Amino acid sequence: MTQKRGSFLSESLAKGWQDLCRGVEVLRDRGPSHFQFWLIALGIGIGAGFAALLFRTGIEALQSWAYGTENVNRLHSFVETLPWYWVLAIPALGGLAVGLILHHFTDDGRVRSVAEVIEGSALYQGRVEGKAGLASAVASMITLGTGGSTGREGPVVHMAALVSTWVSDRIHANGVTGRDLLGCAVAAAVSASFNAPIAGALFALEVVLRHFALHAFAPIVIASVAGTVINRLAFGDVTEFTLPGTSALEFYVELPAYLILGLVCGVVAAALMRSVFFADDVASHMQARVGLPRWLRPAITGLMLGGLAIWFPHIVGVGYETTSAALTGQLVLHEAVVFAVLKVVAVAITMAGRMGGGVFSPSLMLGALTGLAFGLIATSIFPEVSGSHTLYALAGMGAVAAAVLGAPISTTLIVFEMTGDWQTGLAVMVAVSMSTALGSRLVDRSFFLTVLERRGVHLAAGPQAYLLAMFRAAGLMKPLGDRECPEEAELWEMVQDGVYVDANATLETAMPVFERSGAAYLPVLSIAGEDQPPELWGALWHVDALKAYNKALAATAAEEHS
Repeated sequence: MTQKRGSFLSESLAKGWQDLCRGVEVLRDRGPSHFQFWLIALGIGIGAGFAALLFRTGIEALQSWAYGTENVNRLHSFVETLPWYWVLAIPALGGLAVGLILHHFTDDGRVRSVAEVIEGSALYQGRVEGKAGLASAVASMITLGTGGSTGREGPVVHMAALVSTWVSDRIHANGVTGRDLLGCAVAAAVSASFNAPIAGALFALEVVLRHFALHAFAPIVIASVAGTVINRLAFGDVTEFTLPGTSALEFYVELPAYLILGLVCGVVAAALMRSVFFADDVASHMQARVGLPRWLRPAITGLMLGGLAIWFPHIVGVGYETTSAALTGQLVLHEAVVFAVLKVVAVAITMAGRMGGGVFSPSLMLGALTGLAFGLIATSIFPEVSGSHTLYALAGMGAVAAAVLGAPISTTLIVFEMTGDWQTGLAVMVAVSMSTALGSRLVDRSFFLTVLERRGVHLAAGPQAYLLAMFRAAGLMKPLGDRECPEEAELWEMVQDGVYVDANATLETAMPVFERSGAAYLPVLSIAGEDQPPELWGALWHVDALKAYNKALAATAAEEHS
């Protein structure tokens, strides 16, 4: 017995010594590179934090100059005192400037935001467009500075992505490293915008990278903390919103009301998103019908917003003043309902008019108004078992934002960190879970993924869907003359039967042709134009397409579980 115990002890010590030696070896061989990467992540976090700070101060300076107010936190109250023609003219002139900028510096007249960052992470090795991105940042700053009814967080995320893209290009980062650096930049930007380091890190993992790989966690946290430090050095260690005292939750009795609130918020979030898409379709149809120049579209949008702001100035800008009023219970029921409806209209007009900004802040404002209205009704029906109606506003704020962003975890934490009220966690979590469960089924999972889906970029279904779009037929084919390429006459015969694929097409197009025809290979054609005959380039084998696809799936799985 003693011999067995001694043998076990010696084996354990030997195994422990081997593990220690391996650890020292890993630290010696890989430690410096890891440390260097963390230094790069820290640098990106600082850069993205300063970008967010610059964008925020730029908006405030532009708002102060355009509207003539010294306190931009009470912008809509000040707008009420301005002559109507100024309220009308300022967004119109801002829209004209936005239209000219986007017309000259983008190929489609659209502002780049979070959707393009997600696309860059999935399809372009963690890179985003440079020139169009910078133009979008300026356009979004002008939009928000002159009264556009959107949010500042979407443009800030894209600005941060520009920082990581520049670094990735300088160090020739591969796809995995490029995505990790992109996550670092996004985490720092969100943290700097909301003073929310925990939520910033999780937002980058949950929304942009769309996985929680351990290898990415440490550098993203480092960058997120750096972004938060930049924010706190500039604005102090204060929360974005201040609630009136500690809310009391009548836990078990009142929880069903928060379940219902979550469902209501899911419907409201879907209404916001679908309103934006509907307005964009209508505006595009009208623009094409009347032949309106694309640079004039944002100017007309600004004119419409200005006309609406004459009567309802709360739609001007980010809307934090109205959100704070909802969270502190300073609005009555009919104000909360009317303001919520008009905010949806204003956001739909702004985004359909191709002005800048994001949907994060509008969804927070809409959620707070929805929650307040629900809370006022619920507490009046059951006053004896109800807590504060402002707690419903807080839960609604998180629920609508989570459904719009498709980010229940990070949005829940953002609400906590923006308010500093951690005792309301149960109510917020219940509302958020129900809203995201419902809202994700009414659109393609989130606002950003639905935007991409409408452009034909299928990220919502996961890598098994979008990886096919990463491979072009011309890149995988066997060219004419190759020993594995079939005879040219046989390929032309298949072309005459309508079984072929365009050289510029991706596997997303080719795989259904393989499935439909049952062919082992497809002719690859270059179709130049109507007056020019097609040119045969080679043949794409089904087995080569499957090998490339399987390799990409394996690489994605390895990255997500590393």
